[in-house]
Amino acid sequence: MSNPQLLTPEEKLADAKKLLSLPRIVVICGSTRFMTEMAEADLRETTAGKIVVKPGCDMKSPHELWSDPVEAEALKVRLDDLHRAKIRLADEVLVVGDYIGDSTRAEIAYARSLGKPVRFTHPEVAPGA
Repeated sequence: MSNPQLLTPEEKLADAKKLLSLPRIVVICGSTRFMTEMAEADLRETTAGKIVVKPGCDMKSPHELWSDPVEAEALKVRLDDLHRAKIRLADEVLVVGDYIGDSTRAEIAYARSLGKPVRFTHPEVAPGA
């Protein structure tokens, strides 16, 4: 009897998605200054039959949850971790907006390091374009 080849967590996730007949999952990345454009991209991707995940907080807009600077910094770290988890879950990445800052650039690099396809609403701003 031969040993079955062990699957990586990524391969197990891909297999589970297939077994569950899940549609493609797209994660939206970009500066939170583009929240309106992200909502439009969400609408378009959803009507195209995809599951969409995107940033859920715009910390540039005032809110009691991040009004304390110390708590806000800790929350930003947690939200960055959460967004990287969304990237790991997704089948592809859609970068929204005509500006790419350091955080979005890091998300693109992370997605590419995982072999995720990355699309851009504004291809002219794509790193390496």
